Amino acid sequence: MADECFSLVCDDVPHDVLLTDPGVRVMDVVRLVRRLTGLSLWRSQGLATQVPAVVLACVPEEDAAAAVSALRDAGARAETRERPESDS
Repeated sequence: MADECFSLVCDDVPHDVLLTDPGVRVMDVVRLVRRLTGLSLWRSQGLATQVPAVVLACVPEEDAAAAVSALRDAGARAETRERPESDS
């Protein structure tokens, strides 16, 4: 028998949504963070005001892009970052 090696390629690389600036409409961004994360209003406010903050972690690229778009529509600055691959 021959030794065979397989390399698995994951098409769906997880992404993080990073909030870099809540903008001037902070309460709109806080409400949106609450809706995206399911956190309480108080915790969402803390997350939105202590930037930079990872709002969502390890989500699919489409979900991350939709969240960034919604945050930008609310007046915030946000970006999506590819999750670095783990060595394990």
